[in-house]
Amino acid sequence: MNKDESLNFIDLFAGCGGLSEGFYREGYNALLHLEIDPIACKTLRTRMKHYNYTDEEIEKAVLCDDITRVGIIDEIESRLTDKVDIIIGGPPCQAFSTQGRAQDPDSMRNDPRNYLFENYLQILNHFKPKFFVFENVRGLLTAKPTGNKIFDIIISEMRKTYKVCDNPKIILLNAADYGVPQIRQRVILIGVRNDLAIEPEEIYLNIVKTHSSNPDDGIPSYVTVRDAISDLPSLQAGEGADVCPLTNNQNSNEYISMIRDKTFESIYNHRARFHNEKDKERYRILSSHGNWQLKDLQKVRPDLVNHDPKHFGNRYTVQEWDKPAKTICAHLYKDGNLFIHPDSKQARSFTVREAARVQSFPDDFYFEGSMTEQFKQVGNAVPPLMAQAFAIALKSFLQEIEK
Repeated sequence: MNKDESLNFIDLFAGCGGLSEGFYREGYNALLHLEIDPIACKTLRTRMKHYNYTDEEIEKAVLCDDITRVGIIDEIESRLTDKVDIIIGGPPCQAFSTQGRAQDPDSMRNDPRNYLFENYLQILNHFKPKFFVFENVRGLLTAKPTGNKIFDIIISEMRKTYKVCDNPKIILLNAADYGVPQIRQRVILIGVRNDLAIEPEEIYLNIVKTHSSNPDDGIPSYVTVRDAISDLPSLQAGEGADVCPLTNNQNSNEYISMIRDKTFESIYNHRARFHNEKDKERYRILSSHGNWQLKDLQKVRPDLVNHDPKHFGNRYTVQEWDKPAKTICAHLYKDGNLFIHPDSKQARSFTVREAARVQSFPDDFYFEGSMTEQFKQVGNAVPPLMAQAFAIALKSFLQEIEK
């Protein structure tokens, strides 16, 4: 894909590059990815090579560093080769997530990640690009780590330099609406520099929904788990490889044809975790009954229930064939109990590639590192198809400004 060097972006908290991928697919030119995790940085470099960046460009563009470090802005400045048109990124969200708050005895009040948005804003206000995209979890709207709503603080700081919309009905977007086979609601703040005669709401109107749960909307239904993963090779626990041939390469549905090039003959990161015999039997029974939970399992096999079904009812979750998947999350790297494969004959949790398919990563996207590191990267990422919807919406405004 050709790069348009009038569409230059910086990605902060880049992770493995899910948000960047959506912008790459629309021809944007990456000036810099800032990411603290060295394994994710390795994935970023691998992906830039895929998009034909030179070794010198990759060396400059992937900055493996801590955004809170003194002097980080000078370091970014020294690596840039052109003006910055847009900054994208989302600070780590565990401190804002409702699940994270529920599990932490202090409700994440003392988590330093609550304040990483300040570093994002410092960089934003230094480079002052025309637009920015700030992504985070729904819990950002209600989080009060110090007693005050952090969302209000963020909006107030952004408005010193940018026009932003704070209406939850506009800024809370669902990845499934943009062709991602997953229910995933995220806060998406799109900022417009104050001197530009564009309102943020105009950009949101340009983010076109391609799928719906309502047949009356006249667009295709949500993409399902079956659409996303049913063509992948069947595996038992412990089977698979980081690189293996895909024998069935027919692009069997519209979704697969979108994320898989017919000339690509491999499948990446498709290894199944090892599971003990008890877990495999749990998975087999739960998946053979579609949407069973622990309370259902307890009635037929109480010996397989090691958590109180009243308090841990969703501890094991089978992803259903004919619905979008539940939200892929960072917890995926710890265990796969929330992402049990719907095929009872396989009796296992998702592979990295299956999770990546549900996140809408293209099949030629290779995740570096151990399986644990790969799962962490997928779970923390913005779905590329959702990011691409933002990139498309912003492109027309950027090109109009450049005229």
